[in-house]
Amino acid sequence: MKRRNFLYGMGAGAAVIAFGGAVKVLDGEGVDHLRPPGGQDEERFKALCLRCDKCRTVCPEDCVSVASIEDGLLNARLPKLDFHQGKCTFCDQCIEACPTGALEAFDPQIDKIGIAQVDPERCIAYVSGSCDRCNVCEYEAIVFDEMKRPSVIEEKCNGCGACTEACTANVFLSFDGDRRRAIEVVRA
Repeated sequence: MKRRNFLYGMGAGAAVIAFGGAVKVLDGEGVDHLRPPGGQDEERFKALCLRCDKCRTVCPEDCVSVASIEDGLLNARLPKLDFHQGKCTFCDQCIEACPTGALEAFDPQIDKIGIAQVDPERCIAYVSGSCDRCNVCEYEAIVFDEMKRPSVIEEKCNGCGACTEACTANVFLSFDGDRRRAIEVVRA
């Protein structure tokens, strides 16, 4: 093999690796945002959403926010849910406001935004045994064991975020700069 061919091959390999990194940056690979009700089919949602911000402006609970460039260039300005601001009451205002149909009909008894997960290392009930703030679930998806530690019944959880909104783990525990609370909703 000639030196020139070897260098061309190395350059081509580096370009392929750089392209893969660029795709990750553009698409925000590894970032799984929760979408407003009816936007759970991610590919369909991305294809139809105009980033018009109407779903955010009509949300009475202020739980709809927008993704930033850090979430990937292709995700920037797409609506996402932030349950640190409020919970989703499934009022359908975001679905009605969507001009393109990117948000489809959503039944909170059947459909799921995501599923709540408890982080025992952050949860005050696990650390000190003295918290039941997340006991606000209308769907009875949060249960407590004999030591009053919460767990989630996945079949009942639709990802409304009421438990995340109510969680005070970062208020009472030493704040480490991380926004995660002891109970967070993740994509199903």
